[in-house]
Amino acid sequence: MVKAADILTLPDSAHSHDHGYHQLVLGLEGQTAFELEGLGQRVSPSMGCVVPSSIAHAFCGIGSNSILVINLATSQSVSREERERINRLFDQAAYFDMNSHLQVLANAVSREIRQYPNDPMLARACSNMLICTLGNHIATRAPARKPGLLDLDLINEYIQLNLQRKISVAHLAAVACLSSSQFHELFKRQAGMTPHQFLLIKRLTAARTLLEQGYSVSHATEQCGFANQSAFTHAFRRHFGETPARYRQQTAFQTP
Repeated sequence: MVKAADILTLPDSAHSHDHGYHQLVLGLEGQTAFELEGLGQRVSPSMGCVVPSSIAHAFCGIGSNSILVINLATSQSVSREERERINRLFDQAAYFDMNSHLQVLANAVSREIRQYPNDPMLARACSNMLICTLGNHIATRAPARKPGLLDLDLINEYIQLNLQRKISVAHLAAVACLSSSQFHELFKRQAGMTPHQFLLIKRLTAARTLLEQGYSVSHATEQCGFANQSAFTHAFRRHFGETPARYRQQTAFQTP
């Protein structure tokens, strides 16, 4: 049985086939080569392609690579409106650039699928979300980024989506399609702080909001990606001048 969503690594030898279901391919890591109806192109982490059912296509990997593949059965029972949206999206084979929102979403979805590869409900939910998002945004190109500038909105979106998890400079560099050293230098020059400092401020700000909402210190620690409560308390006191427990008490006292 074909999965609704899957992460694949393509072999470096060329293969070709067709199938009776629609397919979206989103680049995650490295590069892959595709040929759709005689039109060949490389698919990188900022690109994807639409493969309608029964369209013969060829593909191969180029070195280390991974792609997110969304499979949609043409026999799926959906409403008339949903069918029209699907038909518009899969009207013809095409390549497309992924805007920043779609890139962040694809990375977040791929992390969930890697963690729970045998959850069919999750796979279907991820498939539907990406198909809807792509249908809404495929015709909209993100504004061109100025040479030598990072898309900080994209970096911030990635952080917000993965706040509970460990995030390294390498992860952020991958989002920007740069090496860790290049990303670190460019980020510090543009943002006026290191990526680590930026990430810590994002975690602390989110944690402060949770405390203001009445959540416990342990909940804020877990939800905002701190290693333990001691590390969170130390970082919070150093940044805000008081402990998270004290801050929570004060904000709770001030709440009507």
